Amino acid sequence: MLHALCVAYFVVLFALAMYGLHRSHLVLTILRHRKRLLRSKEALPVLPADPRECPFVTVQLPLYNEATVATRLLDHVASIEYPRERLEIQVLDDSTDETRALVRAHIERLRLTGLDVVYLHRTDRTGYKAGALDAGLKVAKGELVAIFDADFLPQPDFLRALVPHFQEPSVGMVQARWGHLNRDGSLLTKTQALMLDGHHLVENRARAVSGWLFNFSGTGGMWRRVAIETAGGWQHDTLTEDLDLSYRAQLAGWRFVYREDVVTPAELPEDISAFRAQQFRWAKGTVQTARKLMGRVMRSKLSWSQRAEAFFHLTPHFAYPFMVVLSLLLLPALLLMPATDAITMLAIDLPLCVGTTGSLAAFYAMAELAQGRRRRDALRVLPALLAIGAGLAPHLTRAVWEGLSSMAGEFIRTPKKGVETGRYHARADLPLIETGLGFYSFATTVVAFETGHWFAAPFAFLFTFGYGYVAYHVASEQMTRRRALVERVESPAVTDI
Repeated sequence: MLHALCVAYFVVLFALAMYGLHRSHLVLTILRHRKRLLRSKEALPVLPADPRECPFVTVQLPLYNEATVATRLLDHVASIEYPRERLEIQVLDDSTDETRALVRAHIERLRLTGLDVVYLHRTDRTGYKAGALDAGLKVAKGELVAIFDADFLPQPDFLRALVPHFQEPSVGMVQARWGHLNRDGSLLTKTQALMLDGHHLVENRARAVSGWLFNFSGTGGMWRRVAIETAGGWQHDTLTEDLDLSYRAQLAGWRFVYREDVVTPAELPEDISAFRAQQFRWAKGTVQTARKLMGRVMRSKLSWSQRAEAFFHLTPHFAYPFMVVLSLLLLPALLLMPATDAITMLAIDLPLCVGTTGSLAAFYAMAELAQGRRRRDALRVLPALLAIGAGLAPHLTRAVWEGLSSMAGEFIRTPKKGVETGRYHARADLPLIETGLGFYSFATTVVAFETGHWFAAPFAFLFTFGYGYVAYHVASEQMTRRRALVERVESPAVTDI
C-alpha cells in the first residue's frame, strides 16, 4: 500500500515537474536570445509610400449574438489607418438576436463615410467560427486577412505595423499581443491577465525567436490568404481552429512573426462561469488538435527542438488531471509518511514547494517585466493564479477527456459584457465535484499542520481555496441568474396608458 502510494505520488510530481521545467526553459530561452529580441525591434519594415503599392487587406469580424460590443468593434475598425481603396471590412454575423439589426444599421452609417463594408449572415452555423471565416474567405477581396473577435479594440496603427512584414514572401501570419481592458476589475481578471501575459510575453516570444512553432491566437493577428489556402483552409474538426491551422501552415513551410509591441486591448471574462467555459473550449480543442496533428509533427522534418517544444505546446492541459490526482494523493501521503523523517520531508514537501512555485514565479515575473511592470505585481497575484488553476482542474480534466474521446463539438463562445451588464451569460452546472474536493483539501490542510508537514500545508490550503473559490462563485452566479429569471417570469407586464 505504502509503496504503491509512493510510486503514484512521485509519478504525478514528476509529470508536473516536467511542465514546470518547460516553463523555466522558456524563460532561459528568452534570456539567451535577449540581444536578438532587442535587435528585432530596431529594423521593422514599413508600408510603401505609394498607397497603390499597399496590398489589399480584408478585415474579418466574426460575430455571434454580440449586441453589447459589436458596434464598438465596428467603430474601432473604421478608425484603422490604411488606404481606404485597399481595405475591405467583412462582418461575418451568425447572430440570432438583435445584433443583426444593430450591425446592419451601423454598417449603413459607416458606408456613408466611404468604407467598403460587407455584411454576410449565415442561417446555418456549420463549423461555428471556423465555418464563418471560411465562408468569408471565399468571397474576400484581400490578399491579406486580419481577424478580430467582437470584444477586441483594434488600434489605428494595427495594419500599418503588421502589413509590412508580408513583404517577406515566406511570412504566412503575424500575431500581435493582447491587452486587457479590465485587468484590475477583480481578482479573477487580474489572474487571467497574468495568465495571458505569460502566454504572449514568454511563450510566444521564446517560440518566435527560437524558430519553434507558435500559434495564431484566434484574433488580433493577420494571415496571408494563400497561406490559409495552401495549409488546407479553416477546418472545424477541433474547437481550436486557430491552433490547428497554425500548425498545418507552419508544417507547410510558412513562417510566423510575433509583434509584442503591437497591442490590441480586449475584454476579460468577469464571471467565473464564462471563464470556465472559455478555458474548457481551449483545453478540449488543444487536446483535439494534439490528437489530429501530433503524429504528423513527430514524423515531420522539423528539428528535434522544434518537435519537443511542439509536444509541450500541444499537451499543457494534461497537467490538470495530474493536479486533481495530486490533491487526492496528498492526504494519504501526509498520513502515511511521517514528517519527523528528514528524508521524507525533503522527498515530499520540498519538491512540492519548489516545483510548484519556482518555475511559475520566474515565468510570470518575466511576463510582467516585459511590459514594464514590476516583478512583485506578478508575485502578488501568483498564489491566486495557482489556486484558481487548481479550482479549474476538475472541469478541465473533463475537457481533456472529451478532447481525447471525440472531435469537434459545440463551440460555446465566451459571453462579452461590453457596455451592458447582464446581457449574455455562460451556462454552468452546479459545482458538486469542486465542493467535495474543497472539503477534502481542507481536511488535508488540517492534517498537514497536525503531522508537521509545514512545506505541504500552504499547498493543501491553495487547493482548498481554489476549489472553494470556484465552487462558491459558480454556485452564486447560477443562483443569482435563476432568481432573476423567476422574477422576470412572475413580475406582471408593464403597460403604458
